Amino acid sequence: MWRLSPELMDFSWQRSTGGTGMRQIAFLLIAVAVVVGAVASMVPSSGHAAGEADPIFVTTTPSGYRDWQWIASAHEAGNLNNFGGILGNDVAIKAYREKTLPFPDGSIIAALHYHFVPSDQNNKVFGQAQSFVPGLPTNIQFMVKDSTKYAATGGWGFGHFNDGKPADAAFMKSCFPCHEKASGSDLVFTHYAP
Repeated sequence: MWRLSPELMDFSWQRSTGGTGMRQIAFLLIAVAVVVGAVASMVPSSGHAAGEADPIFVTTTPSGYRDWQWIASAHEAGNLNNFGGILGNDVAIKAYREKTLPFPDGSIIAALHYHFVPSDQNNKVFGQAQSFVPGLPTNIQFMVKDSTKYAATGGWGFGHFNDGKPADAAFMKSCFPCHEKASGSDLVFTHYAP
């Protein structure tokens, strides 16, 4: 604990200097306050260490996404072997319809991916094997536009969820390099289906 020495507690010098000492103390206190304020303003307020950016991925599913509007459908073959419904919130739908690029902040695009399976019921009606319907979900993905928060990844935050749980950071690091190849459409692969 700090203790002031008796010499510092003696204010008799104040009488001999005509109060100039008080002005010096006031000046010193103001200078200390300015330095403390400057240092405090340099401390990151986001809870991250200096120089550490927000994660490039989305860790929670946006609420109400199942009620968003349809943008397009997509089929991915190969190892993925799925199809999906691509949905957008109101901001994304407006941007798609007005052909606005880059997408404005607040745009959110969801991709609901499913295994596709033959429909025995439909195929009986058609008389041949030709109908496929959604099977079990494979994953849900999101792109959230926030050009400040996700500046390091082209303004988009990426999310990938399996059974409602977000993918880990190592998995998510592959999103931006892949989407970066679609730079002509603001990193978005899906085009609006008329």
